[in-house]
Amino acid sequence: MNNNKKDFNLVIVDDHLLVADSLKSLIEMFSGYHVLYHAKNGLDLQQKLKQDTLPDVILLDVNMPVMNGYETMEWLNKEYPEIKVLALSMNDDEQMVLKMLSKGANGYMLKDIHPETLKVALNEVMEKGYYHSDKVTTTLLNSLKPKEEKPTVRLNDKEQTFLQFACSELTYQEIAKKMFVSPKTVDNYRNELFKKFDVKNRVGLVIYGLKNNLISI
Repeated sequence: MNNNKKDFNLVIVDDHLLVADSLKSLIEMFSGYHVLYHAKNGLDLQQKLKQDTLPDVILLDVNMPVMNGYETMEWLNKEYPEIKVLALSMNDDEQMVLKMLSKGANGYMLKDIHPETLKVALNEVMEKGYYHSDKVTTTLLNSLKPKEEKPTVRLNDKEQTFLQFACSELTYQEIAKKMFVSPKTVDNYRNELFKKFDVKNRVGLVIYGLKNNLISI
């Protein structure tokens, strides 16, 4: 471990107080992490983020009243994209996992995970930007199996080319150079495909393209 590693601030969003308190006690035992506060749902989180210090990472329950994890994740991705989010749930349904990841979550975990796994997940999210458990990795791989039916979405040549480049490690600026267009034009391609595919980020874009056999790797 790097002794010079900064401390990370964390927020827990869960409607069950006992679960939130247990998570807080556990996380406070991890070196380099501090829990700022607890929010009981997405709406409560919205209000507290406007008043308190912004966290580095949020542990977000998926199933909550008032404003659930999906709605909260969509809002966070729009308003605070710099905040990392680890989704928490008692359910490992594949569609739930994919939906949270497509809305911008940096990882998905079950609430009954081992404490050491939670520590690893937090470290990986802060160091790499994401955490994928074996379950999530399997879910993602399964989602990439192409559908037999043809996709209803139609792409023009430029969008098709951009989508193929988006499946690489190239930055958007590098893609613009490859396509001999401006970065703003690439942004337009990206935003248009976000709308057509109904996704929120590059991961969702690539998953949709591969799943529907629009691109290959």
